[in-house]
Amino acid sequence: MQEQRILIFEPFCLDVGNERLWRVQEVLHLTHKAFAVLHYLAEHAGQLVTKDELLEVVWSQTSVGEAALAVCMREIRRALGDQPRTPRFVATVHGRGYRFLATVTIADRLPASAPLPVLPFPPPLLVGREAECAQMQQWWAKAVQGERQVGFVTGEAGIGKTTLVEAFLERVRGERTLWICHGQCIEQYGAGDAYLPVLEALGRLCRGPEGQHFSAFLDQYAPSWLVQMPTLRSTAELDALQRRGRGATQARMLRELAEAIEALTA
Repeated sequence: MQEQRILIFEPFCLDVGNERLWRVQEVLHLTHKAFAVLHYLAEHAGQLVTKDELLEVVWSQTSVGEAALAVCMREIRRALGDQPRTPRFVATVHGRGYRFLATVTIADRLPASAPLPVLPFPPPLLVGREAECAQMQQWWAKAVQGERQVGFVTGEAGIGKTTLVEAFLERVRGERTLWICHGQCIEQYGAGDAYLPVLEALGRLCRGPEGQHFSAFLDQYAPSWLVQMPTLRSTAELDALQRRGRGATQARMLRELAEAIEALTA
């Protein structure tokens, strides 16, 4: 029997054997690779872990670039509620790698009788963004009433676009149960794929707590998208999907996804 190993950095517990991240009594979902990155960083708390080291350890059998690591770090920070500019858990050492900041203790079982204290996450600091916040709140109010909304938050790098969006999401998340998905645009070399951020967002939903629900919707309404995420299906199911999606065009993919979203949010 494998010995249970728990890494505790309050208010989180990293259950290594079961590959779970706990915050008090809540299990926070992480993809396999993101969990492996967080595990390695926590095991080497206080030390500089280079990007090359993480790529070699976590992707030992696969040739990937730093973009894959960047996606995992973004996922980890969202799960921990960490801010890149004011980190409490993972600090970026620019041009080199990352350092895990929190104190880590090791246990052989999860805390039972006395749950870990919940440390409040400070809200993102927003200064001079009243008009933008009001605009996003108007979009939200219309969406709640059933009127579709698409909003763009644009501007030059470093002005706080991500902070603004995260503050908005934190606010509306507390008002009602929501499905929130995100994908990240990363500079690509060579031939790019414009759908990658959308595939990342859909993949996160399909691997989350309600993953079977989302996956079933894609299977019914958007099989040409589901076939782009082969890890979500067995080999036999994937073969059947590929036969159904044979000859799918860009226009068909767009139509299928629109129909899936329409059915999902009806």
